Amino acid sequence: MEIREPRTEEEMEAYYRLRWKILRKPWNQPYGSEKDDMEENAFHIIALMNGNIIGVARLHFNYPQEAQIRYMAVDERYRNIGIGSRMLKKLEEKARRREVEKIILDARENAVEFYRKNGYRVVRPSKILFGEIKHFLMEKKFQNV
Repeated sequence: MEIREPRTEEEMEAYYRLRWKILRKPWNQPYGSEKDDMEENAFHIIALMNGNIIGVARLHFNYPQEAQIRYMAVDERYRNIGIGSRMLKKLEEKARRREVEKIILDARENAVEFYRKNGYRVVRPSKILFGEIKHFLMEKKFQNV
């Protein structure tokens, strides 16, 4: 398994397709709704297994001191084997190189425990997406030396 940035236009297209398939399609959201206005300035990663993209995630910087993770998803056939944790570490490494003080994210209710196990804490409930998916603002603070 390999975790890296997408290298080609085809990989970027597959990245967005998987993001939509997991995070938007089940709630009847249109293709394209998986993107926002931060795409061009974000750090995107993919998890590949046997040449297939099985995980996606994105990091962007809100302020010099704060990064945010969004659109993290792993194909359900490959969950619970450490792929999400490895992608999270890759995003955290990128953020730490920029010397951020913390990373924030809005976790879906079913992902809160995953992020807790990776050192994040719940700050507060944040939003309800598509009228039914509860989210919680979470953060992880770093000690930069």
